[in-house]
Amino acid sequence: MKSAITVDVLRHLPLFDGLSEETFTKLQGMVEHHSKGKQVQLYDSGECSDRVYFLLKGTVKTCTLSSDGREVIKTILHPLAMFGELGLVGEKHRHESAFTMNEEALFITISITNFQVLMRTNHQLCMNVLQLIGSRLLVAENKLEGLIFKDARSRIIDFLKDSATQRGRKVGYEMLFKHCLTQQDIANLTGTSRQTVTSVLNELRKDNLIYFNRNTILIRDMGKLT
Repeated sequence: MKSAITVDVLRHLPLFDGLSEETFTKLQGMVEHHSKGKQVQLYDSGECSDRVYFLLKGTVKTCTLSSDGREVIKTILHPLAMFGELGLVGEKHRHESAFTMNEEALFITISITNFQVLMRTNHQLCMNVLQLIGSRLLVAENKLEGLIFKDARSRIIDFLKDSATQRGRKVGYEMLFKHCLTQQDIANLTGTSRQTVTSVLNELRKDNLIYFNRNTILIRDMGKLT
């Protein structure tokens, strides 16, 4: 994918809303293009936070390991997501790892140094970055509150509803969304166990609230899913 095409794609990112043609021209000279196969590590915890990433195709997860060695998935990213952005606000070394998931991923990177130079001369870009990081902080706070105040079933149901809202297709009262997650992945996202995820999903299916197979989940009625 050539730089000019990539910049056209970046125009659709909320991060670049309101930027001038001059800024897009500068961006075109900064991007580097990458392709990685499925289940490949993009960066590891402890590495230098020297690049910001933009996902163009595929799915990427960011994660950390708990003290007992369990994987904790922080985010599941889809095109056209930005990630690895904390280097823009002072992170020197990664506090998480990033992996491609079940298919090839295409993405571009921009060095933190170049991106910060662009931010210094573009107030709108600074505000967009601030808004993005702020929204992700709110998501992280909501997830933390869920871990503290909600039981496992509620957290799994919240995951289903959020996934349907963000990526689902509505058909009448039903919402269908595709995914590439195993039940262990869902457990790692919701702070539960695989056995609990299996039990809750089977219970919801028995009650005719959802239907699921390996790659899709159908929510029969969002209002009744509680």
